[in-house]
Amino acid sequence: MKKPLFFLFILSVVCLPMMGQVYLDASAPIEDRIEDALSRMTLQEKIAVIHAQSKFSSPGVARLGIPGIWCTDGPHGIRPEVLWDEWNQAGWTNDSCIAFPALTCLAATWNTDMSYLYGVSIGEEARYRNKDVLLGPGVNIYRTPLNGRNFEYMGEDPYLASKMVVPYVKGVQEQGVATCVKHYALNNQEVDRHWVNVNLSDRALYEIYLPAFRAAMQEGGSWSIMGAYNLYKGQYACHNSILLQDILRKEWGSDAAVISDWGGTMNTDQAITNGLDLEFGTWTDGLSDGASSAYDIYHLAMPYLKKIQSGEVGTKELDEKVRNVLRLIFRTSMNPNKAFGAMCSEAHSAAARKIAGEGIVLLRNANSTLPIELKASERPTILVVGENAIKMMTVGGGSSSLKAKYEISPLQGIQERAGDMANVQYVRGYVGDVGGEYNGVTTGQSLQDDRTPEQLTAEAVEAAKKADYVIFVGGMNKAHNQDCEDGDRLHYELPYAQDQLISALAAVNNRVIFVSISGNAHGMPWSQDVEAILQAWYSGSETGHAVADVIFGDVNPSGKLPYTIQATLADYPAHQYGEIAYPGVEKQVHYLEDIFVGYRYADLYGTRRPIKYESQGVQYVINPPKRKPTYPFGFGLSYTTFAYSEATLNGNQITVSVTNTGSRAGQEVVQLYVSDSKASVVRPKKELKGFCKVALQSGETKQVSFTITPDMLSFFDADAHQWVAEEGQFMMHIASSSADIYASLPYNYKK
Repeated sequence: MKKPLFFLFILSVVCLPMMGQVYLDASAPIEDRIEDALSRMTLQEKIAVIHAQSKFSSPGVARLGIPGIWCTDGPHGIRPEVLWDEWNQAGWTNDSCIAFPALTCLAATWNTDMSYLYGVSIGEEARYRNKDVLLGPGVNIYRTPLNGRNFEYMGEDPYLASKMVVPYVKGVQEQGVATCVKHYALNNQEVDRHWVNVNLSDRALYEIYLPAFRAAMQEGGSWSIMGAYNLYKGQYACHNSILLQDILRKEWGSDAAVISDWGGTMNTDQAITNGLDLEFGTWTDGLSDGASSAYDIYHLAMPYLKKIQSGEVGTKELDEKVRNVLRLIFRTSMNPNKAFGAMCSEAHSAAARKIAGEGIVLLRNANSTLPIELKASERPTILVVGENAIKMMTVGGGSSSLKAKYEISPLQGIQERAGDMANVQYVRGYVGDVGGEYNGVTTGQSLQDDRTPEQLTAEAVEAAKKADYVIFVGGMNKAHNQDCEDGDRLHYELPYAQDQLISALAAVNNRVIFVSISGNAHGMPWSQDVEAILQAWYSGSETGHAVADVIFGDVNPSGKLPYTIQATLADYPAHQYGEIAYPGVEKQVHYLEDIFVGYRYADLYGTRRPIKYESQGVQYVINPPKRKPTYPFGFGLSYTTFAYSEATLNGNQITVSVTNTGSRAGQEVVQLYVSDSKASVVRPKKELKGFCKVALQSGETKQVSFTITPDMLSFFDADAHQWVAEEGQFMMHIASSSADIYASLPYNYKK
């Protein structure tokens, strides 16, 4: 080959393609790389990267060697692959995952180490599957027990959710996968979720509904955040100027990419100006599923491009959006140091089992019925009753539905652990949801049973008469109008006449153990009739093992409730003002309970008169509860006992010693609540401001300390739009739940 031709060949093969590449290498600062890439992009390329190209991906810039972004639903496991432009499964055989416990279970551990383990484990699974963005975790506050997605969130308290979300975010992102914290903000119901406008005070917004998001962004450093479907002050959350521009960008200083919920973008002009960066899932112009041009007519696609080309809008906002998307890309898909990940490993199974076991809450244990101690010489008869003992729960519930590699049912776990040391029998008891399919993933179970409820009850009662123990595994499931996306529960009671069945079993057997598989509080009118109650959540692949671990004493339960369990629906403050407060009237919902959510409301029991006050022109009337909760926030029993020493206060440090006075090793959650003795505004009687989970061997004592800081004493002043800690006396309460206080110490705060 002649030299001129040879050099032309080298130029064409090697040099010319490189002329389009981003020059700055991966060692350069990300912000420099962003500006370099932005300067090389055409207008059409900039528009392309800010909206989807498929159901779960957005394009990069192929000409510049910039890959796209691949998202996956979470937050409990990695969603199976779907077809390019459909929700149905792609039919892969290698996209199963480990199903981790639902986030209510994680919150119930009250253990930030468990949260970090969870984040690392699920992050590794996402990384192995080449996912760049994990759509989770969810941190919306538990306002009503009817919310179909409460199981995906971290409970009723903003402090608990804030502390638990940060390690999760860090654990995931250490794997080179971005978390996408959701649903920002005020997505507290599924009824009318696409259309309802939320009205609430700035105090409630800042004190109750925003802290967990703020912690995820500022302390956790989440690389992306997902807008909610609902409206706030008349603007959709996915392009809401107050939430995205004023709060996220200006107040919190976040540089995260703002991603729309799927189909959450509703207005082109607001999407341009109000802070949305990346648009997914929009249904536009009535196009059928899979229409080839669907993505071109997204709000941030051709409509935006035409506005720029016509001069109607400039490119300042576009460049900001592209910067945020490029930053997300450089942190994830173009991160040269990202981990390789792992999928369905033994370590992940062990993590799922450990988290599930630590999250199970022992609510009642009369006569020390639990744990069941197996002895070969006795071989007791254990009767397991209930559909939830056999029903797979990883399929269904909405976008968190999974294709788990395996799922151990409670019955399997009990049978496996008992072995030949017990006679384990099973009867159905009730028939609930016999389905087992979601978007093409099927459980393969056949749960059809044509017997009448009377026949099923009679069978269960007769078997219970002969059993040494009855373990009733019930609760809810992930069918529509239960614990499921896009629909709220229709009532507070257990479905499928379980209440009547439990009462019938308790009438013939004095050792009935109730195990609730659910993600929401429910009525327990029979709570004093059964001997033991376990809140076991949706615990994923290792559900059965975790349940058996606790029932037979291999794990000493240490979970604490992340929400208050009230006796009836009417005992929840959101349900005391009629439809205007839930689910709303004419697509307007008003949070008339204001800041009195969860235990903040339950603490008013015993108050003689309604609390009346005005905030930002709205009159609030809070009627005290008529009864104590069935189980308070932060409550949970153990198989051992703990004693608290007298607490001491030294400067800003409060210290207490905790001793395990029982015969088993166990863990206790020491909780710190703060009361403002004399405030210029109405405040809750106390608020959680610290917790520490401490592991103790039998007879062991450990010290737990908390440092008091001004932010623990502050309230949000809506008029001044700032957090305020007023001088004066506060009370520091050391407790094991919101209702069990061991010590109260006065603390004088001076600025």
